[in-house]
Amino acid sequence: MADFGEILRNIGEFGLFQKITLIALCFPNFAQPFILASFLFIQSDPERHCNTDWILRADPNLTTDEQLNLTLPREEDGTFSRCRMFVPVDWNISAIREYGLNDTTGCQKGWVYSNTMYEATIVTDFDLVCDRANLVEVIQAVLMAGILVGSLIFGPFAESFGRKRATQIPEVIMFVFTVTTALCPNVYLYLASQFMVGFGAGGFRVNCIILATEWIGVSKRSWGACVAQLFGAIGQCLLAGMIYVIRDWRLAQLITAAPLTVVVIYIWFIPESARWLLNRGRTEEAKQLIVKAAAINKRTIPDSLLEKIALKEAVNKEGIKVIFRSRLLTRYFFIIVLAWFSVNLAIYCLYLNMENLGLSIFMTQLMFGAIEIPAYLLCMWLLEIFGRRVLFISTLISGGLSCIFILTVPQGYAIAVTSLAVAARFFLVWAGSICSVFMQELFPTSIRQTATALGAVSGRLGGLLAPLLNILAMYSWVIPATVFGSLTLVSGSLGFLLPETSRKELPDSTEEAENNSNVTSTNTAGFPESAEL
Repeated sequence: MADFGEILRNIGEFGLFQKITLIALCFPNFAQPFILASFLFIQSDPERHCNTDWILRADPNLTTDEQLNLTLPREEDGTFSRCRMFVPVDWNISAIREYGLNDTTGCQKGWVYSNTMYEATIVTDFDLVCDRANLVEVIQAVLMAGILVGSLIFGPFAESFGRKRATQIPEVIMFVFTVTTALCPNVYLYLASQFMVGFGAGGFRVNCIILATEWIGVSKRSWGACVAQLFGAIGQCLLAGMIYVIRDWRLAQLITAAPLTVVVIYIWFIPESARWLLNRGRTEEAKQLIVKAAAINKRTIPDSLLEKIALKEAVNKEGIKVIFRSRLLTRYFFIIVLAWFSVNLAIYCLYLNMENLGLSIFMTQLMFGAIEIPAYLLCMWLLEIFGRRVLFISTLISGGLSCIFILTVPQGYAIAVTSLAVAARFFLVWAGSICSVFMQELFPTSIRQTATALGAVSGRLGGLLAPLLNILAMYSWVIPATVFGSLTLVSGSLGFLLPETSRKELPDSTEEAENNSNVTSTNTAGFPESAEL
C-alpha cells in the first residue's frame, strides 16, 4: 500500500490545490475575533441615573436639574445615585416640592446614560449595570463555554463523519447566530445566541486546521495552523479600527456576518481529507480527490502509485482510548493539554482585562492584534528551521516570564505594563500555534481529530476560567498573573519530555506514532530526545 506522504510528494506537497484549500479554510478565522466585540468594547460602568420621567406627568416643564433633584437620592460624596431612585408618588408638583420624597427603590424604568464612549453597547441596551452588572462576566463565560462544547462535539464528529462536514456545519451555525445575536431584544436571548456562536466557532476552528494540514506535505505542514492563526491576527487589527469608527454593537455584529456570508456559499465545495477517506476504507473517493489535486497542481500521478492505494485493513473505532493504551502517547497528550490550557488562560486573562491596563482600549486592541502577525510569520518560518520542541519550550518560558515581570512594575506605569502584556501575548500566541502543530503530528490519523479537539477543549477551558481568575484580583491584583504565569512556566519545562516531530510523516497508526518518537529527525535542532518513562 502507498504511504500518503509518498502520494503528496507525487501530487505536490504545497501546490495550488493546497494553497486554495488552505486560504478557503482559514478565511473565516479573519472574522472570529469580531464575535468578541459585543462584550469586549462595552465601557462596563458608564455614567447613568435612573429614568425618572414619571415626574413629568406632574410638571412637564421641569428642567433636567430640577427633575434629578426631586427624584434621585444623593450618595455620600454628593453625587446623584446611579442605582437608586425615590419611589414614584401620585402627588402634584407643589406637594413634591414642599414635602420631598424619602422612600427609595431600585430603578424601575431603566436608566438614562451619558458621556458614553459608544453609541450603543450590550450594557446600555440590556441595562447590565448595578445588580445586573455581573451578567457581563456571565456573557463572557457563556461564549467560552460554547466554544468549549463546540470543540468537544465536533472533534469526535469529524472522526466519524469526515473533516468536511465538521467544518461546514459549524460554519453555518456561526453565520446564522452571528446575525440573530444582532437582533436579540433581551439579554437572555443574547446569551443563548452567543453560546451558539461560540459552539460554531469552536467546532470550525479545530476542524479547519486539521483538514488543511492533512493535505499538506511535511515541508509546509506547520502552515496549516499558523496561517489560520495569521488570519485571526489580521482580524484582531481590523477589529480595533471597526469599533473605533462604528460604535454600535448591533451594526458591528451585522458587519461581522458579511464575510461569513461568502464562506457559507463556498464552504460546500471544500474537498474532504483523502487521508481520512483512506483511513475509513473509502478508497475510490480518495483516489478521485488525489487525481483532482494532481491535476490542479499540474502534476501527473503514476498509474502504479494509484494501484498501490489500497483499502486499510482495519479502521480504528476505539477512539480516544488508543492514546491511553500507550504510555508514550498518554504522556505527550497531557503535556500538550496542560500547555494549551495554560496558554489560553494567560491570553484571555490579559485580553479580557485590557481595559484596565491603562492605555486606550482601541490602541491596546490594535497592539494585541498587530503583535500576533510577526509571531505567526516567525512561527511558520522558524518551525521548519529549529523544529517544534525547541520553540515550544522557549516560547512558553518567555511568555511565562513576561507575565511574571508584570508583577514587578509599580501600579500606574501603564506603558510598561501594556508593553509586557503585549510581549507576553507575542510569545503565548506563538506557543499556542506550536501546541496545535504538535498535537496533529504526535497522534495517528484515526484519533488525530479527537486528540486535537480535546487539546482545543483544554484551551477553551482556560478561556472559560480566565474571567473567573480575573475576579480574584479584587483580593490582590497579583493573583491572576502569578497563577497563569507560573502554569505557563511549568508547561514550558515539561516540553523537555516531548519528541521532535519536524520533517516526519504524519502517523497513520499507533505504532507509527510511537516509532516517530524514537526516530531522529533529519532537521532537528537543540535538545536530545528524551527517554521513555
